[in-house]
Amino acid sequence: MRARLSVLELSRASGLGLLLICLGVLVAVAASPSALAQRISQLPANAAKAPPVYGYEVVHSYPHDPEAFTQGLVYRGGFLYESTGLQGQSTVRKVELKTGRVLQQAGLPDALFGEGITIWEERLIGITWQSQFGYVLDVQTFKPQARFSYPGEGWGLTHNGQEIIMSDGTEELRFLDPKTLRELRRLRVSAAGKPVTQLNELEWVEGEVWANIWQTDRIARIDPRTGQVTGWIDLSGLLSASDRRQSNADVLNGIAYDPASKRIFVTGKLWPKLFEIKLRPKP
Repeated sequence: MRARLSVLELSRASGLGLLLICLGVLVAVAASPSALAQRISQLPANAAKAPPVYGYEVVHSYPHDPEAFTQGLVYRGGFLYESTGLQGQSTVRKVELKTGRVLQQAGLPDALFGEGITIWEERLIGITWQSQFGYVLDVQTFKPQARFSYPGEGWGLTHNGQEIIMSDGTEELRFLDPKTLRELRRLRVSAAGKPVTQLNELEWVEGEVWANIWQTDRIARIDPRTGQVTGWIDLSGLLSASDRRQSNADVLNGIAYDPASKRIFVTGKLWPKLFEIKLRPKP
């Protein structure tokens, strides 16, 4: 017997081995014709599919304080509750919808930069930007009741009827116990497989979390079970160029929802108007 195979014999042997491997694969597939289908079914559905984009129709516009650096917005009992930011100017307000008139107001200490608010039962809960603590007020009197702490920054707040939901400017949403205000869990938000950051002011709308994306004219519609963005709301052009020229209008920020009549309200930081809108599919 020869100790070595010739190059030709080696190539033939390799070819035979490759043929046998291929035949083995074919036999395996023939024996299990659904194997490929099963593997495909295990891939994430719509992993790279971009969420749909919605436009809007303005139903009505209302006056809004152009000095209000809007951070949080809530609709309750026919009134708007609004928090404003900036150090030395941060407030919590009760506002008349039709006129924009401030009916009641409480100021935060000058060192604090106010952020989002939500209302749980008879408590108005608010957070601050970088101070790492929030506050609880009586919703009727605005008298302080308690304070609570959290790590990192505070941006937006809402609730789902069971938990308080908080954003911190990252791609994560935090879920808090409404009684103790301690963190229970976190949820990462993504769209088409990519993280969505700059989550700002929040609102709970018909089983979804809606989030302003800071420094954009977009609102993300988020599935609270998966963290997936199910749609974008493009509010470009909502505030007219003339209104912008006549004010120091900053970015879009502020979403409030009236579940009884299914009305959606939106505004922005230092905007002279607040808008009631309806969503429209974009062509």
